[in-house]
Amino acid sequence: MRVLVVEDEEVMADALLLGLRRAGYAADVAYDGGQALALAELNPYDVVLLDRDLPVVHGDDVCRSLVDAEHGARILMLTASGALADRVDGLQLGADDYLPKPFAFAELLARVDALARRTQRAVPPVLRLGDLEVDTARRSVQRAGRPVPLTLKEYGVLVELVRADGAVVSAEELLARVWDENADPFTNAVRVTMVGLRRKLGEPALVETLRGSGYRVLR
Repeated sequence: MRVLVVEDEEVMADALLLGLRRAGYAADVAYDGGQALALAELNPYDVVLLDRDLPVVHGDDVCRSLVDAEHGARILMLTASGALADRVDGLQLGADDYLPKPFAFAELLARVDALARRTQRAVPPVLRLGDLEVDTARRSVQRAGRPVPLTLKEYGVLVELVRADGAVVSAEELLARVWDENADPFTNAVRVTMVGLRRKLGEPALVETLRGSGYRVLR
């Protein structure tokens, strides 16, 4: 799942970016409202962390633009003010949630997780496919009762494939959903990640490659 951090305080923005990536999200950053709108036109974000007081384009206007464009991303508005009137204003602009600064990163991550789930087709927190079990709350994977230790990218790819429920997912879609804006569109990162994922999942094979189309899980 992919998150956009929009924050003009670069130290905070970069800290949020690092924390989200360590938590397994594909995360990008914008340091002003204009850059945020440009990135939102290019990339399919699940959640936007939006500071309210932004240069170039104010956070309120960014929020309105995303909502009016039916971008589909959930918006978590961040602000230095925790006053009730400000929270109400943010929600009335179309934000899905509101978090005053300062905040604990654990709380922010819990809210991002909750909002990200709302952008997906309704699925249970534990996904099962044959003898495979993916616990999205704990970010853990088991096969036939055996823990399967995966890298963040391998886990992200597996979740996207299992959620697709047998539908084909292209390498381009996986690159957009699991990596970030710095990913080279001509990279072989998806193929390399898939090799490691298949090896760790073991036999019988769970992931099928459809040459020229993408990948799907075998049901």
